[in-house]
Amino acid sequence: MALFVISCNRDDIEFDAPSKKLRFSVDTLVLDTVYNQVRSETYAVKIYNDENKDISIPKIYLESGNSSLYRINVDGKAGTEFTNVPLRKKDSLYIFVEIAPIANAPEAIAEERIQIESPVANQHVTLLSVVQDVEFYISTENNPKILTDNTSWNNTKAKIIYGDLKLADGKSLTISEGTKVYFHKNANLKIGKNSQLIANGDLGKEVIFRGDRNDARYDTLPLNWGGIQLEQGAIANLKYAKIFGGTTGLELNHASATLKNTIVHTFQDFGILGINAIVNAENLVVNNCGQANLGIFKGGNYTFLHATFANYWNLNSTLPSFGIYATNEYNNGTSTEQGALTLNLQNSIVYTERNNAIQFKPTSGQTFNYFIENCLVKFDAANAGFTWEGNAKIVNSIKNEDPKFENYFTQKMNLRVKATSPAKTKGKVSTAALVPLDIVKVNRTSNPTIGAYQ
Repeated sequence: MALFVISCNRDDIEFDAPSKKLRFSVDTLVLDTVYNQVRSETYAVKIYNDENKDISIPKIYLESGNSSLYRINVDGKAGTEFTNVPLRKKDSLYIFVEIAPIANAPEAIAEERIQIESPVANQHVTLLSVVQDVEFYISTENNPKILTDNTSWNNTKAKIIYGDLKLADGKSLTISEGTKVYFHKNANLKIGKNSQLIANGDLGKEVIFRGDRNDARYDTLPLNWGGIQLEQGAIANLKYAKIFGGTTGLELNHASATLKNTIVHTFQDFGILGINAIVNAENLVVNNCGQANLGIFKGGNYTFLHATFANYWNLNSTLPSFGIYATNEYNNGTSTEQGALTLNLQNSIVYTERNNAIQFKPTSGQTFNYFIENCLVKFDAANAGFTWEGNAKIVNSIKNEDPKFENYFTQKMNLRVKATSPAKTKGKVSTAALVPLDIVKVNRTSNPTIGAYQ
């Protein structure tokens, strides 16, 4: 046994110089967008030895050396330059790659090369990533971060929030078009009592609220951050905003919101949660939320014109994934509170893969008013909590017909409806006149389509 171990010592293996070009898993490695002072995820490149002999690669190194924004690990060793790297015949080795931009690194495409030198050829793998300049808001238990003055954010720098960022009571936060607001794990934006959150986005220049993980797969996953939470008397005016990838997107606790041309998707609990709230929305799109796209508790007043509530949640089948859930009740942790409810849903789609997209749970003795006009709804009489046939509160609406979305998967989400959709031309003209342009600024004043897209 001793002789066997000694004879197999790696140092005794002879490694020859390569006589063929090396093969790589990729010739260009594209890393996702990273932020100054924030290390990226780890990516990998494989080098293959296609020869029928053990070889030694003379040199592997980063072209920019120690000044590179990138870091590599070759065969388990970290550094920027490696010599005489052994590679067994018909085998491969990994080069692991990260980018770690320093403070104030220029906002641009960061390009680098991993150079691989051998007697046969000098080869390389190109590394590419976008470096984004950011402004940090870091809050800890002992040092909470509070915006104590009226504040404006523009799109010159993305914002990254660690912990809970609080807007003080009675103040305003105004966010200009094209601004990106990123949240670290479990971070939240809290809007204090009687304060205002204003997002002035535009088509193609939306205000983005999302987690700070830029790998594309996180766009389709919830729980990357918490959400936006409005306290009593607070107001949110959001125009062309995109909110996605957290726990509950917009929580309105005795607060109000005006939502125009806004998209909310992929939240573990609710896309929008209203607790005795006031919501006026037009061209609103909500998709893929575990509990419900819209959760209404303790009543309130809600009006939706040309909204699309689609729910194709498939991450946890135990969650009900309603389009809309509404009740007069709310459990505040110590007692159950009640409130009157008024809900108007016009020229809108509420559709899910489940049997039922809307569930109403009125409380005896409480006001529970609703009006559904020129809508397309997935309905199951056994679970909806209301009747359909003969119901004067449901007018010119379509029951249980597939809206035929172009693509409801969040990877390439497109909740326009196909030309053969039953929602085509079925909207009420007078309602469409109140919202003459759809979410992508297409005119809908004649033959309006139900939903946010014409």
